[in-house]
Amino acid sequence: METNEYPHLELALRMFEDAKGCIEKEDAVQASEKLYKASEEALKVLAERFALREYVEAERKGRWSVALLFRAVRKLSEINPAIINFWDHAWTLHVEGFHEARLTIEDVKEREKFIEELVKIAKEMR
Repeated sequence: METNEYPHLELALRMFEDAKGCIEKEDAVQASEKLYKASEEALKVLAERFALREYVEAERKGRWSVALLFRAVRKLSEINPAIINFWDHAWTLHVEGFHEARLTIEDVKEREKFIEELVKIAKEMR
């Protein structure tokens, strides 16, 4: 698989691996952000795969907004109800783990499995 062929998937996979390294180093803040980024990129893969309007709009604008991500999550959850749960864990990591630095490494480790599942779904759906 070439990087240029699936850039969002490649980034999701790389961010997930980077997060695992941060977890090993017990860096909860960086692990949180890398897990969040892996989730965000996985959602972009799924949004593209299902040709969501949000993907088209993000491509047209040249960027994703939080509003577009949340709308895409809602639509993807109609296809797979677990998506919203995975996204809620990712959002908690982003806000509480990265921005507020309130999560312990144990909190981050507990959420890792949900992000891993989201990345796995994106990989299977590409």
